[in-house]
Amino acid sequence: MNILVTGGAGYVGSALVPRLLDSGYCVTTVDLLIYGADTLPDHPNHKLVKGDIRDSELLNNLLTGQDAVIHLACISNDPSFDLNPTLGRSINYDAFLPLVMISKKKNVSRFIYASSSSVYGIQEISSVDEETKLAPLTDYSKYKGACEEQLFAHSDAAFSTVIARPATVCGYSRRQRLDVVVNILTNLAYHKREITVFGGDQLRPNIHINDMVAAYLLLLEAPTSDINKQIFNIGYDNKAVREIAYSVREIVGEDVTITTKPTDDHRSYHISSQKILDRLGFSPQQSIRDAVSDLCAAFDQGALPESLTDDKYFNIQRMQNINLQ
Repeated sequence: MNILVTGGAGYVGSALVPRLLDSGYCVTTVDLLIYGADTLPDHPNHKLVKGDIRDSELLNNLLTGQDAVIHLACISNDPSFDLNPTLGRSINYDAFLPLVMISKKKNVSRFIYASSSSVYGIQEISSVDEETKLAPLTDYSKYKGACEEQLFAHSDAAFSTVIARPATVCGYSRRQRLDVVVNILTNLAYHKREITVFGGDQLRPNIHINDMVAAYLLLLEAPTSDINKQIFNIGYDNKAVREIAYSVREIVGEDVTITTKPTDDHRSYHISSQKILDRLGFSPQQSIRDAVSDLCAAFDQGALPESLTDDKYFNIQRMQNINLQ
């Protein structure tokens, strides 16, 4: 089975692609490679293409003979999107429908779209499930939701489509991000022995990167009748930021100090992942504590040098420095 992974050299992709290869798939990765090409293994069944998903001619060539698409490529998170909204729209939204239509024309049988749990915005209800009305707060999340509508409009029996709405991913990857909450706090705790929490009561949904990868494998392999035109929240812990900080300290060391400061940002996000458990039997196996332990092990081994300063760990800084257009 041939799989095209867009953005496969990114944070999640660099963990997903090796798992696909280990599972016997032939994988083509298309990625701008702005964080380097060394995040993926050299493997006889892997083809790495430096390319832009906005290039329809390239997509026409790459999608020939593909059985499935896992679409991860995007300008990730609100700050990175807001750095250049025109760029963000062109990659996250304008390029989406052409990718879907070319995939369908080329007889791709399954299309998996990585949306975001941020499409729900701030919800007062206790259980934010896939039936909850979307209330995106930013252009990043608004376009994620708009792409969902476009995808399902083209689903049929021969072109099955499924949407993942992941929580914030955490843990170690060969293309490491240190600009998401668990990873930020772990990096600061390990290297500076101090954490500052702004507010602290705000909830954040999280999922370990290994569980996120397992979820994509499941969506790829599940029967069409179980996933076609379905949306799945994929998360594990809905933890207050203060709880996350104390979990980090428990793993990193009791000498880490935690300072709490007031904030005007009281955004609080939480999701229910009951549907994917009930329908597909998926239950995350790793916790925030596991993600912190994995990162600490990587720091111990020198796998993440200059983790406080190197822009390759921080999306917005790298985009600023290379002036991505």
